[in-house]
Amino acid sequence: MRRLRPLLAVVGGAVAAVTLSACGTGGIASGSSNAENGKQLFQQKCAGCHALEAAGSSGGIGPNLDDSFAQARADGYKETAILNIVHDQIKYPGQYATAQNNPNFLTANMPADLVKGQDAEDVAAYVAANAGVNGFAESQAVTGTNGKNIFQKKCASCHTLSDAGATGTIGPNLDQLKPPFAVAQNQVIHGGGAMPAFKGVLTDAQITAVAKYVSTHSGK
Repeated sequence: MRRLRPLLAVVGGAVAAVTLSACGTGGIASGSSNAENGKQLFQQKCAGCHALEAAGSSGGIGPNLDDSFAQARADGYKETAILNIVHDQIKYPGQYATAQNNPNFLTANMPADLVKGQDAEDVAAYVAANAGVNGFAESQAVTGTNGKNIFQKKCASCHTLSDAGATGTIGPNLDQLKPPFAVAQNQVIHGGGAMPAFKGVLTDAQITAVAKYVSTHSGK
């Protein structure tokens, strides 16, 4: 289980889902940070890939940050130590083998310097202040076939869709794109680009429901 994998664990040469590497390579963050800016930048740049309860994000492309640091907090790691691990990871993310639908591998690698300078410190401080504070995250399985509910849980952190109150910027703005049902359904099933495939994650009925919701409500 992901929640039991230790921080910085590497299995068989591949990064485990909670791995955060490159600790100590990027220098010490200054300690002067803007929490609100960090939160906003995290939601814009990071939420599509990472789950973090405090940010309301459930991205599954990269490590779940609550699970990544829950054990470290339990073991007495100081917030400043976590801040510097995250800051280093932003600057120098490891590049590893990837795989779809395999919990032992990342779905995609994180590009370096998504945020820089003071912005990077603000994001690192925000994550350090919030990741794992409530212990290991419990898996939030999507139940039912309410398309809006499915979208808000699985898609809103990446996409903008006004009907769902979603303002994600990782993926396309769906209010502008206005995808027809068949296109939306195919994208949910197979993924593409940074978007993971949801076949096997959502049921066929759930995929149909969320695709219908997007095609019906985008641009409205």
